[in-house]
Amino acid sequence: MEDEQSPACCFSAADILLPRDTDPAYWAVIACDQFTSQPEYWQAVRERTQGRVSAAHLILPESELNRDPSASVERIHRTMLQYLQDGVFQSYRECYIYTERTLLDGSIRCGVVGKVDLEAYDYSGTVNAAIRATEKTVPERIPPRMAVRRGAALELPHVLLLCDDDQNLLLEPLHRNREVLPKLYDFDLMLGGGHVAGWLVSGKEKQSLDARLLQYAEDQAEKHPDSSLLFAVGDGNHSLATAKACYEEQKALHSPAGTVSAPTRYALCELNNIHDPAQKFTPIHRLVKHCNVREFLADLQNQFPSSRGTAVPWMTEDASGTVFLPCESGSLPLTILQDFLDRWLSGHPGELDYIHGEDVLMRLSRNADSVGFLLPAVEKNSLFSGILADGVLPRKTFSMGQAEEKRYYLEARNIQ
Repeated sequence: MEDEQSPACCFSAADILLPRDTDPAYWAVIACDQFTSQPEYWQAVRERTQGRVSAAHLILPESELNRDPSASVERIHRTMLQYLQDGVFQSYRECYIYTERTLLDGSIRCGVVGKVDLEAYDYSGTVNAAIRATEKTVPERIPPRMAVRRGAALELPHVLLLCDDDQNLLLEPLHRNREVLPKLYDFDLMLGGGHVAGWLVSGKEKQSLDARLLQYAEDQAEKHPDSSLLFAVGDGNHSLATAKACYEEQKALHSPAGTVSAPTRYALCELNNIHDPAQKFTPIHRLVKHCNVREFLADLQNQFPSSRGTAVPWMTEDASGTVFLPCESGSLPLTILQDFLDRWLSGHPGELDYIHGEDVLMRLSRNADSVGFLLPAVEKNSLFSGILADGVLPRKTFSMGQAEEKRYYLEARNIQ
């Protein structure tokens, strides 16, 4: 069993499994919550990995969650056990893996894979936790995922965790020293996912990173003395929430008096620095459709009559304008707008849609019963302050890169 990490930092080294004697280009597949409306993508994955040892056989694409997943879950659990029995994996004890992901524009996103303590994670937005969700979690999305994780022998991570490391304390030394680290993988990802390379961080390099993590925790405590916040979940929050729910379920069954020191207490994640130049946040715009546009705009003007604040353009079939949102105490513009939209739609006919891309929003806003809001990009420097000010941010506040740039399943960890 993995050693418990120092309580001063909730991100630590893990026992990590990587496939051996397996072509990684067939092993690694993209996060299960991508391409949910493009079944042809997952069909291409199935065709590419058929008859091969692949992570594709250990995950359930989100696009398949709407139908009965029981047969798929049974197959996944059986395949995990078979891979372990067949010696598919090479085990790396108490280590980190430093990663460099080449994105579609050629930039390189740096990260480090380790485990987080789920005791330190909260997705409700009501707890002063060290690890927090950035966006609201949809409770209905957790139980189907629990069916996959509950009883599984392995976990494969697609969670991207963010740190607010403006001094480049954590990852930059790994980047500088990567040439002396043992390289574990270096290959092109399938179906246009770019390139990824990974290096083993163990021994003295691991100890050095442990020390820097403790220093980071101390720096954050000094920066925000009234908050425990160290890390925010950038991608994969529902996956981490599922791990948390399964762990809490186990605690209730086996240790009602306290925590459980078991593999399920932890979850693998890749830690990224929010200040990495390759880390790009794109806004997710809002479209109110099937509504009475005249009534909606009148209520919007009554709610936000001032001409001072953060300017957010709106547009309809035949008009456009700007609403000024009073973003005080570090609140993000979307938090203010989303609160109004939720309240208005709770008492009026209409539907809210989430739109990627300015051109798409402008096109859809031309419908007679629609109002579009062109939201500004979330400033990376304001994300942690926004979480501190507002708690969990509204769902679909931002997107971290394109779908092809999301994390691929590569590393694994035994959770039994």
